[in-house]
Amino acid sequence: MTLEEIYLFCSAKNGVSEHFPFDTKTLVFKVYGKMFALIDVDTPDSINLKCNPERAQALREQYSAVRPGFHMNHKHWNTVLLNQDVDNHLIKELIDHSYELVYSGLPKKVKDANPR
Repeated sequence: MTLEEIYLFCSAKNGVSEHFPFDTKTLVFKVYGKMFALIDVDTPDSINLKCNPERAQALREQYSAVRPGFHMNHKHWNTVLLNQDVDNHLIKELIDHSYELVYSGLPKKVKDANPR
């Protein structure tokens, strides 16, 4: 997937905002204020995504392009190298999974005020 494809896919989700909280090149997508995806806009060769710990480990064993999250909690985040052995369909599925995990962890009052 290209940076533009990822940008359009993430931005289209309900409650998503984009930020550069760390530097001028790391684009962070948040759902109602909580991170679910990070990508380097200068060198968009990977994306960091939140993942269920058991699934994260299984994906790392199955795909050489899925690694523990770079500069993230390795139990809950994966770095997925783009344009390698993970196809675009699975990358979109992993973006959806990350978004859903983060959304489901939001406080009830935030979810009640912002249903999907």
